[in-house]
Amino acid sequence: MKKERILILGVTGMLGHTLFKEMNKNTSFEVFGTTRSKSGLQGYFTDEELLKIRDGIDADNFDTVIRAIAGVQPTIIINCIGIIKQLPISKDPLTAITVNAQLPHRLSLVTRTSNARLIHISTDCVFDGKKGNYTEKDSSNADDLYGKTKYLGEVHYPHCITLRTSIIGHELKTNFSLVDWFMSQENEINGFTKAIYSGFPTIEIVNIISNYVIPNKELSGLYHVSSDAISKYDLLNIIKNVYKKDIKINAFDDFELDRSMNSDKFKNVTGYNPPSWLKLVENMHHHVMSDNCYKNKFFRETI
Repeated sequence: MKKERILILGVTGMLGHTLFKEMNKNTSFEVFGTTRSKSGLQGYFTDEELLKIRDGIDADNFDTVIRAIAGVQPTIIINCIGIIKQLPISKDPLTAITVNAQLPHRLSLVTRTSNARLIHISTDCVFDGKKGNYTEKDSSNADDLYGKTKYLGEVHYPHCITLRTSIIGHELKTNFSLVDWFMSQENEINGFTKAIYSGFPTIEIVNIISNYVIPNKELSGLYHVSSDAISKYDLLNIIKNVYKKDIKINAFDDFELDRSMNSDKFKNVTGYNPPSWLKLVENMHHHVMSDNCYKNKFFRETI
């Protein structure tokens, strides 16, 4: 069987690097990636992996993206490039519109011309979080630039699939995301009992894309991909126990946000059923403790 040639755009991000490294282990795939610069990546990627990463690729300069696509000639492109909400630059309209809104549609044109498939990752932040259990039929009602631009960037063309989801996991260099932030805290923190979450660890997104999206070649359009809804308080307590983190988590109920999503449509089409949150966190923990790209994480020395 001919291998799928997969190009992952943005392999230094939290999701991109996990997809790149894990999918490279799959003998059915030939995986390549892009980054702005390879400088400083030697400690995170093997020499063999670095050979498969194209550098000098910048979402602000689409000609560089086209160059990478032309060089690799992929059958599948996975877009992991995005301005994340935690960074100040996400509030810059020019950058957010270019990267979050325009880039996916430009990619859809290129993939259509080259007879390739585009897998685009969107977010639960297209919703304001006042209702919860959102379906694909619910209208986006984000009230911030990030959510609005991510919604505008969703692609619904026949050769494209947009996966609305949310991710937790481990970053290569920074601690902006929930889990790395949590692991960097000491003594005690507040855990939001009324902040409801239904995303996935990045390592589970690898499983979903590899085993449920890519094999379903006719899958296109918009799909919610979600886990069982859980409060941030309960989620942090599971992480605390699995990672053996010595910290007190105070139940805090003065903040309410429910961006949980209903993924019955995806489950019915693909047969996917999410593992329990205990299993998801155990898999995430095993991943971070076994991959050398995380060897400098301070908590690997203390767990």
